[in-house]
Amino acid sequence: MSHISKIWRFFATAFSFAVFGLGGILLALFWLPVYRLIHQDEMRRKEACRYAVHVTFKGFIWLMYIVGVTKVTTSDITKLKHLKGKIVIANHPSLIDVVVLISLIRNADCVVKQSLWQNIFTRGILRNTGYISNANPEGLIEDCQLSLQQGSNLIIFPEGTRTKPGSALAFQRGAANLALRIGANFQRVLIKVSPPALTKGWPWYKIPPRQIHLELKVLDEFDISSYTDGNISLAVRQLTRDLQHLYEDELAHFDSAS
Repeated sequence: MSHISKIWRFFATAFSFAVFGLGGILLALFWLPVYRLIHQDEMRRKEACRYAVHVTFKGFIWLMYIVGVTKVTTSDITKLKHLKGKIVIANHPSLIDVVVLISLIRNADCVVKQSLWQNIFTRGILRNTGYISNANPEGLIEDCQLSLQQGSNLIIFPEGTRTKPGSALAFQRGAANLALRIGANFQRVLIKVSPPALTKGWPWYKIPPRQIHLELKVLDEFDISSYTDGNISLAVRQLTRDLQHLYEDELAHFDSAS
């Protein structure tokens, strides 16, 4: 039975990602451009496009559950329902972390790698939603600040890339630097994936022994006010270290409670 289940999940995974790629093209070609006609105001158009992506990603997560690829469970998720103008940070164990977060956060914005702007499956969505490119480091902070001021919630993974299974967390300083320069608190989210799958260096066709289970726990908001006095470079380093240690402790506690 386990062998049959694995074969089924191989084809179900292939189907899911094919739907995701094709859906991204169709969304960019036929749905999102409609909002250019409906909304002359750029900010309202971007909000409408992001809501469309939010709904579409909800559908994608539901599809992956229905076909048996993944299951997503959440804890304290109500904390995300009324977010406005917050930096949302999370650890990054799997390929679909950002998809799950956008499916849960209505007006989400993201800092996106420049390579995705060249990807045929994603560039249309990025162009319409106005997600922030990391191609211009000098203007990145200003772009993020404007997004937060407009009420968007900015999703950032402090690690910068997915964590390899068994590897220690390694937070980069970008999230802390952004928060301290803008003066925005963090809304923290903890993600656990079991069994390990869709991680860094893990191709989609490497099927785990059972259905992938993503557990999300929404943690308390992290107040950065105690880091705002003194040298900002030192404060960024200290905040980065403290955030990493908090996540390490939370993950250890999460694992022991599972």
